[in-house]
This record gives sequence, C-alpha cells and structure tokens, in this order.
Amino acid sequence: MRLLQLLKLLSRMRKGRWQAFACSAALLGTLACAPHVRTVPPRPQPPVPVSAESPWSAPIAEALARAGGNRLELEKALRQAPAAQQEGMRFLVANMPEVDLKKLNSAYLLDTVALAYEAYDTAPWKARIPKHLFLNDVLPYACLTEQRDGSRRYLRQVAAPLVLDCATPAEAAHHLNQQLFLRLKAHYSTAGTKPDQCALETIASGKASCIGLSVLLVGACRAVGIPARLVGIPLWPDNRGTHEWVEIWDGDWHFMGADEPYSEGLDHAWFNQDASKAIRDVPQHAIYATSFEPTGLCFPMLWAPQVRWIHAVNVTDRYRSAWPAPTAPAGH
Repeated sequence: MRLLQLLKLLSRMRKGRWQAFACSAALLGTLACAPHVRTVPPRPQPPVPVSAESPWSAPIAEALARAGGNRLELEKALRQAPAAQQEGMRFLVANMPEVDLKKLNSAYLLDTVALAYEAYDTAPWKARIPKHLFLNDVLPYACLTEQRDGSRRYLRQVAAPLVLDCATPAEAAHHLNQQLFLRLKAHYSTAGTKPDQCALETIASGKASCIGLSVLLVGACRAVGIPARLVGIPLWPDNRGTHEWVEIWDGDWHFMGADEPYSEGLDHAWFNQDASKAIRDVPQHAIYATSFEPTGLCFPMLWAPQVRWIHAVNVTDRYRSAWPAPTAPAGH
C-alpha cells in the first residue's frame, strides 16, 4: 500500500526534472570560496501598489501581484483555507519565493497547510512550540530548491507511528533519525544523485547526498509537528569539504546529522569539533540555517550560487561552543 501511495505521489511531480548533478570536491571548493555566494542579500523589490479595495493586507497583495497567471490559484487557497488555518496560509503566501508564487496550485497549498496544522494540533509537545516557530519551521513545504513534491502526507504516514510513544520534540527527532532511514531503505551516496534531491526522489532511489538526506529528515520532522530546518557550511575551515545537517527545536535549537544518529542523542556528531571552528564573519566558513521568511541573508548553495531567494540565519556562534567530538559511526 505504501509503495502504491509513493508511486502515486511521484506521478504527481512535475514532468520537467532537473538534470542529475555530481559535484566534484574541486568544484565544491572553488564555488565555496566565491564570497558572493553567501553574502549578497536578496535584491529589494519595489513596493507593489495596493488598491484601496483590495481585501488583502499589503504583503499578501504584493505576493499576489508577483504571481502572474497563478494569482487565481493563490486567491482560491487563501479564500478556502479554514478560519483556524488562515494565519498559516497567509504566512506561506506572503513569504513564498516568486518561483513558487507562479506555480503552486491551491490544492497543494490547502493540503500542505491542513497537514501542518493537524501535526501541530495533535503533537504531545504542542505547548512547547511557539507559534512563530510553527509558522517558519513546521508549516513550510520545502527547505531549498528541491522539487515541491507534496511528500508531507506520505512522510506523516511513515513517521507518525515511529514517534507514537515520544513525549518531546528532541526524543521524537532522535528516534526518527534512528528509524526513518532504515524503514525507507535510504542512505548516503553521491552516485547518480542530485544535490537538491527532494524527499520522494530519495525514497525512490534509496540514496542521497547529505543534502538530500537532510531534506528528507526535515520533512519527516515537520510532518509530525517538530520544528526543523536544514543547516550547512559552505567549506570547513580547513578547506576539506562542505556539509549539511539538521536542526530541531526543543526549547532551543539542537542538531543531528541525517542518518547519523548517536547513542548520546542530539548535539553529537562526527563534525562537532569541525563546527566549533567555524568562522562567523568569513562567509565560506560560517554556518547557516534556512528560514522561510526573509532575513536579509541568503543560504549559500554551491550548485546554484545565483539563487538568492532561500533565506538564512547565521548560526555560527552556537557551534563555536566546544563540544567533544565522539568517534564517527561505522561507514562515515
């Protein structure tokens, strides 16, 4: 049954698929050293005139104006969202990148928002999650430039039983990291994978880079109401490579390597000491976390340095704290 559901989800994905991409270490190093990749903020957009008769707030009206021919789909989603979900729908539309404003339909958005509120409202830890973190780190449908695959429903079906007995976001996230990849038979590989692989592509192929595995784990966490975001560094301070991982919220942000669980729990990884040497004010050696709402800072993507619409927060200072680095798990 789950295989059939997955195939149906895959069939709904847009027919145009991005060309497979394999990054060599030399290319990663070259791109990571380009300072403009990380530091140029999104170009400010001129304000869109809002009619006095418009039923929408200025941010919504401006987003609708940029949607082009997809405006009617967005307006349909805004009007059909239940009253209890209006705040979430308006947050998505107001902060959505232009590429999504022009292509996501109302059915996709209504389903995304409904599933996010269902996860949030039924999570045992709902009282621990501030509303702004729900909006920015549970509700969003994507992390980076990956295909908008509509995988949330499937990921909720898979992940919810795995965290049924968990009482906190941290416990649930750690348990997901231990069980999810084994259940889906998806593990690390750069052979024939895209750098920004979506969750369904990873599940179908059974392999992904650290980026693809992180996108999958973030999606699973969000599907059960855990605030989660993707984190990465363009280049370790010793210039030996790049890496991406996951942060989840439980009173504060905690990190874990996707498909790299440690018995000690969260905030333990093979890269602890490497991360503690990150340099906040050197863009290629700083650590960034994704954000759906604008922050004035772009998340650096080595495969798409021209993309400026993935927002970021510089979180280097938290990683500067010296965590003792445990021994890496077998195979890493």
